[in-house]
Amino acid sequence: MRPIDLAYILLAGVTAPVWMRKARGGWPERFGKGPALGEPGEKPRVLLHAVSVGEVNALRTLVPLLEDRAEVVIASWTDTGIERARKVFGDRHEIVRYPLDFSWSVRRMLDRVRPDAVGLVELELWPNFVRACARRGVPVCVINGRLSAKSFGGYRRIRRFVGPSFASLSFAAVQDGAYAERFVQMGVRENDCLITGTMKWDTAVIEDEVAGAAELAEAMGIDRSRPLVVAGSTAEGEEALLHKSVPEGVQLLCAPRHPPRFDEAAAALPGCVRRSAGGRSAGAGADRFLLDSIGELRAAYSLADAVVVGRSFVPRRGSDPIEPVGLGKATLIGPSFENFDSVVRTLCGAGALRVVDREGLAGAVSGLLGDPETRRAMAEAGRRTIAEHQGASERHAELLVSLGREGMGRRGAG
Repeated sequence: MRPIDLAYILLAGVTAPVWMRKARGGWPERFGKGPALGEPGEKPRVLLHAVSVGEVNALRTLVPLLEDRAEVVIASWTDTGIERARKVFGDRHEIVRYPLDFSWSVRRMLDRVRPDAVGLVELELWPNFVRACARRGVPVCVINGRLSAKSFGGYRRIRRFVGPSFASLSFAAVQDGAYAERFVQMGVRENDCLITGTMKWDTAVIEDEVAGAAELAEAMGIDRSRPLVVAGSTAEGEEALLHKSVPEGVQLLCAPRHPPRFDEAAAALPGCVRRSAGGRSAGAGADRFLLDSIGELRAAYSLADAVVVGRSFVPRRGSDPIEPVGLGKATLIGPSFENFDSVVRTLCGAGALRVVDREGLAGAVSGLLGDPETRRAMAEAGRRTIAEHQGASERHAELLVSLGREGMGRRGAG
């Protein structure tokens, strides 16, 4: 047994109560078992590893660009990631479970999948997996790479353990210069660290009208003649903050990120109209609304005069501001946005987004609602910035196809 496997076993025993709650199914596959895929064909077989839902969603603009040039296989670790991958890609592509990083689990999985190249979405670097790929001549890269200051600090503490994995990457295609510096410090060769931007920009659809928006407003009794603030993907404690920060007479619609919180959120918005209640009359004269439904946030954003991005006023690492910005909305975000650091910094630098803290939220909301010229300027800056930064998905596709062709020449190695 390799020392690293023994270390994993000891660590698993200590942390089992935590990760077993998150990993409820797919245990045979987590140990590398499962049906083998067919023989690789004339196109390179590219394995994309997206650890969970967010990373799977990041592939929505990339995979269609690969389909004609590569055989795409998508791996995920979490149950929710697997479920999302099957929903989005399962009708056209193989979906497999990413294994635990025991040497035998990794070996079984690679025997079944036989990739020509591997793309790790954002990072998710595991030593046994990278080492096994190298022994088989399978090149591994990072795409849409990011390494937050917090994660970088953690990796630096175990650099002796993970440094060789960083050094063995064929390349790291990262979102911006700050991330590039951190990848290089972790061991990626400077010439192999490429700044390609983030694929999040490519998900933006710039438009003024959204299907279903008028129907949503009518159903909930939203008054189109009065200002409306929409808060998307809110987390615990944020609805109460927003209720306090948005003055009476201004309409506020909150859309919680997680459905199990719908009742809790409603309690924080006294007298709110719930989408699930239905009926136009229910919302007559109301100024607090709860979007307790799935799939209607974009329509709600399109109705807004100003948008507040949730999961950013509590330590939840933020939510994506690109969608409301692409819809031309003046947008505010709180100080917790680590998962979207590059995007937030870019939008703020362009004057398209503002970061405010809890104490400054009320003033920022009132200021935007009272200044249509500023809202218009933010909208124009946001749409221009999005257009300028799109194209990362195509850049990643080109790199992956090239790497896959390189790997095809090594089939059977190891």
